[in-house]
Amino acid sequence: MTLSPDLAARLSLPLIAAPMTGVSGPDLMVAACRNGVIGSFPTHNAGTVDELDAWLHRIAAGLAPYDAPAPLAPNLVVHPTNTRLEADLDRLVAHGTELVITSVGSPAPVVGRLHDSGCQVLADVATLRQADKAIAAGVDGLVLLSAGAGGQTGHANPFAFVRAVRDRFTGTIVLAGGIADGVALYAAQALGADLAYMGTPFIATAESLASAEYRSALVSSTMDDVRLSDEVAGLPASLLAGWLEARTASKAVAGEFRQDRLTADPSVWSAGHGVTLVREVRAVDDLVAQVRHEFDGARQLAPK
Repeated sequence: MTLSPDLAARLSLPLIAAPMTGVSGPDLMVAACRNGVIGSFPTHNAGTVDELDAWLHRIAAGLAPYDAPAPLAPNLVVHPTNTRLEADLDRLVAHGTELVITSVGSPAPVVGRLHDSGCQVLADVATLRQADKAIAAGVDGLVLLSAGAGGQTGHANPFAFVRAVRDRFTGTIVLAGGIADGVALYAAQALGADLAYMGTPFIATAESLASAEYRSALVSSTMDDVRLSDEVAGLPASLLAGWLEARTASKAVAGEFRQDRLTADPSVWSAGHGVTLVREVRAVDDLVAQVRHEFDGARQLAPK
């Protein structure tokens, strides 16, 4: 794993609270990081660049009382239609951000500047071709969007994807797709991933920005209630069937991603295949404690 020893030493679990549009905010970031879990939020969740600046100050203040919290990893959409990219990047560099996750496009335009500021870069990818391009751009790690990931997702089988990427890449691998408990988290490590995304269970926490109705829908849903659709932003995404069926907006055309379409409706109800294991709304403290217990139990039971 190329994640620096300083950052890795501050983790209680090999876990990232996934960046989720309309869901990940300052309270969730503080709760995740102080529990030893990397917190990630899309920078566009802050409505303006100035609000992003305020969020970063708020998160830093919230983590100040804690000794060596896990790093924060803001998520930058690097697609050419993101008109805020340079301004958001300026703010992240100014705040001394330690870790950044890029998505929806090549990380090449931002890697150099982030590395110059001492920041490590993870890039999310959904295909081997995207992985090869990100590796060539010099990223420190890859987030593999596999089948079953909530929100923007990929189509690849996670077993095949991790093994194919590990065969060509010695850097940090993060597996995203259906990981909702500590057993699955341990399995991701056994497969060859260094870290994993967990998204859907963090939506159903008291600290997320999700509405009470959205959280309740997650609790009552299973993986059979998740649908793959390109209606929100033009890219395949895993969404709750009930929300999707009630949606009256016209369909987007596959492949026609635009950043303004992604941010136009922050109330999207997405969910990954791991939603089956979301059985209650809880505090982040309780969620992380349970995942840690499950992870430790799986590790102890694994063949030596």
